Amino acid sequence: MYLCSVKALVEHIVSRLTPYYPPEEAQELAYWVIQETTGMSRFDVRTHKGTKNIPNLNIIIQKLCEYVPVQYIFGHTEWLGLDLKVSPATLIPRPETAELVELVSSRQPAVGSQQSALNVLDIGTGSGCIALALKLKHPEWTVSGLDKSREALDIARINADRNKLDVQFFEADILTDTIGQYDMIVSNPPYIRPSERSTMTENTLRYEPAAALFVPESDPLLFYRRIAMLHAAPVLWFEISETQGEALLVLMGEHGYKAECLYDMYGKQRFVYATYNS
Repeated sequence: MYLCSVKALVEHIVSRLTPYYPPEEAQELAYWVIQETTGMSRFDVRTHKGTKNIPNLNIIIQKLCEYVPVQYIFGHTEWLGLDLKVSPATLIPRPETAELVELVSSRQPAVGSQQSALNVLDIGTGSGCIALALKLKHPEWTVSGLDKSREALDIARINADRNKLDVQFFEADILTDTIGQYDMIVSNPPYIRPSERSTMTENTLRYEPAAALFVPESDPLLFYRRIAMLHAAPVLWFEISETQGEALLVLMGEHGYKAECLYDMYGKQRFVYATYNS
């Protein structure tokens, strides 16, 4: 139990975390911990003059010092209007992936004369974040998600229930299994080379599922190639590595897709939008 003013709590947590995190991140984590454990809003944390009690604060701080992601400590995260359960079986949804969802929503492909009732598949769904966010934005769409991890699918189904969204999730390995036909496929597949580990944070390396992150060093476009080869949808949306844009445009062209790269908020090539030239 740790009882003191909210301002002192923030300062205490930040001082404990600064040997492990940049100052801005340490402060953000301090706010997160206080909000999660007290139910206070961000505004309340900044303005509250009284005292607060946080049970198990030292245990929480110790986990953060061991680089356990704060989302895993509390078991969930807020993302694009969703309350998502997360665990080490799933990646933590990121801001770039939220950008992907927004881009998909802004360029709805027409199906015949209709532009509404799309049949959409999220490949490598993990927590279900992409599929659920698309369904939340477009209730008229039929949205499904696939993953080869049963543990991840269990989380995705829980997230569909807790957010009251009708999204179906099923088990499949996109590298070996066949899938049906869809109006659009969206995917944030593994794309990180093992040689890029040195550029990654300790939180990710230690705790997030490696199978959802890494591809063979010799074939970083493995998943994109397989999805393009299936010709399972006339429209493809991908999140990509900032180093893979040009190679992916060539790959998409080889499989009959006209593609373009789009940039994320940091000015990096982060997404590919491809349409099939039938």
